[in-house]
Amino acid sequence: MIRRIFFLFFIFTALAQAQLRIEIRQGIESPLRIAIPGFAGEPQLSLLLDEIIEADLANSGRFYAMADNELLSFPTQPEQVNINDWRITDTDYLLVGQLDSDSFENLRISFQLFDIVRGEQVLGFRLSSTVNNLRNSAHRIADIIFQELLGIDGIFSTQIAYVSESTRNDQAFFQIVIADIDGTNPFVVIESSEPLMSPAWSPDSRKIAYVSFENERSEIYVQDLATGFRDRVSFRQGINGAPSFSPDGTQLALTLSGVDGNLDIYILELDTQRLTRLTENYSIDTEPTWSPDGDYIYFTSDRVGNPQIYRVEARPRGQIERITFEGNYNARPRVSPDGDSIIVVHQFNGDYRIALVDLETRITQVLSEGQLDESPSFAPNGDVVMYATREQGRGVLSSVTSDGRIHQRIASIGEDVREPAWSPYALR
Repeated sequence: MIRRIFFLFFIFTALAQAQLRIEIRQGIESPLRIAIPGFAGEPQLSLLLDEIIEADLANSGRFYAMADNELLSFPTQPEQVNINDWRITDTDYLLVGQLDSDSFENLRISFQLFDIVRGEQVLGFRLSSTVNNLRNSAHRIADIIFQELLGIDGIFSTQIAYVSESTRNDQAFFQIVIADIDGTNPFVVIESSEPLMSPAWSPDSRKIAYVSFENERSEIYVQDLATGFRDRVSFRQGINGAPSFSPDGTQLALTLSGVDGNLDIYILELDTQRLTRLTENYSIDTEPTWSPDGDYIYFTSDRVGNPQIYRVEARPRGQIERITFEGNYNARPRVSPDGDSIIVVHQFNGDYRIALVDLETRITQVLSEGQLDESPSFAPNGDVVMYATREQGRGVLSSVTSDGRIHQRIASIGEDVREPAWSPYALR
């Protein structure tokens, strides 16, 4: 039985190979030093747990995962930990853990986290798992540690959706792909020889809305990720674009051009197909996104002669207010999970950068460092922003913390990637 478990485990591990690779470009000056000697239990399963937890914490840019040759010893049980000894190794935290496996479907994981400086255990946790779910369990453990030590909700268990373009036999192919944020477990939602764009998550993380040109016109689909069933929800005359789910998941904000060809913002009720028009202006109004409370929709408009961010009350004849005033170009707004700020594409010294705009002070803070940065998306904890950029003529993904301190590059393997969308927290 055990040999069969590990044979299936190796198959699972092979299938989970990453399509994206994370590279820290800039971290904090003094990351927390954490020692992870290794979980007790079956070596291959324990090794996977160790590697994922270490990678998650290190890739956050806030932790330094100590190498084996830096460790004083390799305890796996709380009673084996001598805190006074560990203090001579310049260790901040020590994680010990145990993994018991009766069968393929019955794994028991427990771990304890010690604060070496304070000289005490600060965390103990136990959870059940399976071999097939072991990677998710490791992400969850990293989330728990991250939240305990930094006071910020972890995001290692979340996912990203993105658009991938590749060439096969001189023909372009487009995919919308979902992957864990470390790039593993890639899953193709839809593939087409015609462009796909604007993936957007439902608030329960169970559906994706997107724009497809597979019928040689722009149409909006909503696809159930578990069943694969998809519903063509908007295929009206002209442009159907930029879908964004309402916080309760019952409506989409979207951009429609209608018969006159002018782009405006609408709300579409998914059950009834009832449309509510929110803007009616000769300018281009596009790229809608909801506020977390559902009261407002933020959007891009060139009604003053250049792209700026506005918001409109999410009701008929709602009041419209201009939000951005700094610079000649602000576009593609996304609202932070707490509703206090927006992230935008901002023109800075001739380059297009990602910038954070405080909604109370209206102060704009430039976060990214590229020339053609676009499509920003907040992590569900509001601490990190992912965006698309170009390096050496190819589309790659990058991320930056909302304070601008930590930068990551997330490169694809042989593909052009763009338009990232970070998932909400999945419902448990």
